[in-house]
Amino acid sequence: MKEVNIEELNSPQIDLEEIKQKAVRGVVALTGRTFFLQFISFFGFFLLTVFLNQAQIGLFFAVSELIGVLGYFSDIGLAAALIQKKEKLKLKEIQSTFTIQQLLVLFLVSLVFIFTPFLKNFYHISSEGVWLLWALTFSFFLASLKTIPSVLLERDLKFEFLVLVEIGETLIFYIIAVTLAWRGFGVLSYAWAVFVRGVLGVFLIYLIRPWKIGFSFDFASLKKLLNFGVPYQGNTFLAVIKDRLMNIFLWKIIGAEGVGILGWAQKWAQAPLRFFMDPVMKVTFPAYSRLQNSKETLKKAIEKTLFFVSFLTFPMLVGAVCLIRPLIFLIPKYQKWEVAILAFIFYAFNSAWGAITTPLTNALSAVGKIKTVFKLMIMWTVLTWVFYPLLAFKFGYNGVAAASALVSTSSLVAIIIVKKTFGFNFWPSISKSLLASLLMGGFLFLATPLLAENILGLIILVLFGGGFYLGLIYFLTKGEIVTDAKLLWHQFKASRS
Repeated sequence: MKEVNIEELNSPQIDLEEIKQKAVRGVVALTGRTFFLQFISFFGFFLLTVFLNQAQIGLFFAVSELIGVLGYFSDIGLAAALIQKKEKLKLKEIQSTFTIQQLLVLFLVSLVFIFTPFLKNFYHISSEGVWLLWALTFSFFLASLKTIPSVLLERDLKFEFLVLVEIGETLIFYIIAVTLAWRGFGVLSYAWAVFVRGVLGVFLIYLIRPWKIGFSFDFASLKKLLNFGVPYQGNTFLAVIKDRLMNIFLWKIIGAEGVGILGWAQKWAQAPLRFFMDPVMKVTFPAYSRLQNSKETLKKAIEKTLFFVSFLTFPMLVGAVCLIRPLIFLIPKYQKWEVAILAFIFYAFNSAWGAITTPLTNALSAVGKIKTVFKLMIMWTVLTWVFYPLLAFKFGYNGVAAASALVSTSSLVAIIIVKKTFGFNFWPSISKSLLASLLMGGFLFLATPLLAENILGLIILVLFGGGFYLGLIYFLTKGEIVTDAKLLWHQFKASRS
């Protein structure tokens, strides 16, 4: 593909109607493709949890968290600053960002190799685990090469191309990982899959969106970007301390097996968020950024985002909680995960709060209120480091899951702050979805003992539950859901014409 000039792709002022159309097209494209992407991901993960034991799954989660920590130190927020910037991007800004990032990445990669002996002894990592650590480290380096093409695609709201790359990476990862796990390669299944995924991802994104790779150090440009990037990265740094560093800390307390059980529970409990919330968040950050000067439009966009996310995620979470136990006992070789059911329920509660809070903090970041988000992150970080270790020592992995549910209730503070900032209607945006989901849960609770005796019965339960929920939503919204769906469809068609 021919290389495209940076200035040509950074369009001038985008009007509100164009932003709406591009955002709708992005959400529809991302949701559709992400559905396929997540189907591959969760089906592949399901097969891995059949072929691998809890400790092997836990080792992958734990080492991935270790490498994930490095990712938050790899660009000091410059990539987010490039996305958020209102004006056209200059080539020097892009090349300066790339230069800083690569220097940081190479430094962090060196640290991993230097401290490998210490990590191996401290966490009792096997030789196979060390190969996994190195494979993930190399993958981290390759991921840094994808940052600039990803930024350029996001600024142009061309998220469908990003999803295509993710689909390619996910397919190759699970094809290799599942095949090797089935053949008995254990942890090395992950190592080979991670390596090939990283190489393929870089090849695909540069094929779709090449740019003029170069090194530069424009101090004036970097200073402007850092005004947004450093506070933004401050928030992500707190996210590292709150989540990833905590998971690494817990690895020492509950062991690889405990991490594997929690990883399984969290993975499935967060499935609705990955299916629906992630594509919406990917689109809304740049879209909200473009709507900063239109407060009324931004307010309505936040309300619609909350309704859309709660409409899709709440019933999936409630349904999963009702059906997880019979599902585990009906799947061959899956009874080993029965120990994770209680943790799954706690994480589902956490995910419900996350579905509400994430769009709101995303809106704050998009309009430049990074300090407010930073204060919220401090609150969540302190609560996490107080309750997670305390309950982990007392109750093990179930204590960790209970702590996550407890800490998630503090999202009420974020809701109050964001409501004051934007003046949006919070409760009307989620109440109908919440009520319909809870009523559907009551229906499933009563019907499960009668029908959940085989896979066919579970499928019938899911279909009846889904139909029951949609009927309730139609009644509670007085048919408005159909009107909104038609409007989205018309805007999507208009955006493609």
